[in-house]
Amino acid sequence: MTARTALQRIPDFLRLTRLDRPIGTWLLMWPTLAALWLAADGLPQRTNLIIFVAGVYAMRAAGCVINDYADRNFDGHVRRTRERPLATGRISEREALTLFAALIALSFVLVCFTNLFTIALSLGGAALAATYPFMKRYTHFPQVVLGAAFGWGIPMAFGAEQQTVPAIAWWLFAAGLVWTQVYDTQYAMVDRDDDLKIGIKSTAIIFGRFDLMILGALQTLMLVLLAVVGGLAGLNGFYWLALVAIAAIFGYQQWLTRGRTREGCFAAFLNNHWVGVVLFAGVVLATWPTP
Repeated sequence: MTARTALQRIPDFLRLTRLDRPIGTWLLMWPTLAALWLAADGLPQRTNLIIFVAGVYAMRAAGCVINDYADRNFDGHVRRTRERPLATGRISEREALTLFAALIALSFVLVCFTNLFTIALSLGGAALAATYPFMKRYTHFPQVVLGAAFGWGIPMAFGAEQQTVPAIAWWLFAAGLVWTQVYDTQYAMVDRDDDLKIGIKSTAIIFGRFDLMILGALQTLMLVLLAVVGGLAGLNGFYWLALVAIAAIFGYQQWLTRGRTREGCFAAFLNNHWVGVVLFAGVVLATWPTP
């Protein structure tokens, strides 16, 4: 392969790893950073911050690669994914698997700069990331596995800062797990018609006409779990103001999805970026070091 050809293929690899679409990275980043700040009760160690930011990028990219590998025979039949590089053959299966292995290796090297406890935890995260894409064949709740994978940075953050995972970490993990059900169901609602035709399972399909009502219940549950986190951590008014703002954002998402259109559901999915921003801001302000 010539250097010119290699350069021409860069856009395909950016699409495969979704580095050109960072929304998934941010949805993974915000709860991880919030956990780091909570675990440190303020500003985390600089080394841990660098490790987890880089690790989020690497693991999200790895997850996208293995997801497209798992869906390589299905993506061509879905309107939103038919032009993905693996579906069109612009990237080979072998290249995708090699890239996945390289990204997982990079993530493991990063976590090796923490401690043995966090390294042990990271093995569970890698297993979840590799398993999720294949769950769509066997269960209508693959989002549960995705939520565990996306939330695994939370116990790891506490492990890196405290070398233990206290109860508050698992409450935050539970909130993140529920949040993933919300935004990935909204995402799945975009593809619901296509998924029904090709036999892909999702919460959007199993929820059926009760989807918006169940999403509302999940959004409420997430707020309750976050309230438990705030109570256990003794966070101040900045955090509780953030929860009020998140409730308003969820209300806006319900309005966006009211017609169940592809555009509205996708807009609601993207809007979850602001849920993460507000949550992180609330945690940072509530744990701000005081003289």
